[in-house]
Amino acid sequence: MKEETKREKFVRIAEARTNKIINMIQLLGNCSNQGLYEYTTKDVNKIFSAIQAELDEAKKRYSKQDSQKGSKFTLD
Repeated sequence: MKEETKREKFVRIAEARTNKIINMIQLLGNCSNQGLYEYTTKDVNKIFSAIQAELDEAKKRYSKQDSQKGSKFTLD
């Protein structure tokens, strides 16, 4: 039996996790039904700001940039 390569493992796991996240975002979208739920614009902005902040941090981990947690101070 052939051993899974690092690329194959990444594709398998990344696809599954991405699909899970997409499904959860779709479920979150279901909360927009004002016939069933009550919310404010402030609530919506807070939700999507938190999600965007986590997306930005996760994306930084794929680049050579330092994330906020490990950033270094420079005057340049």
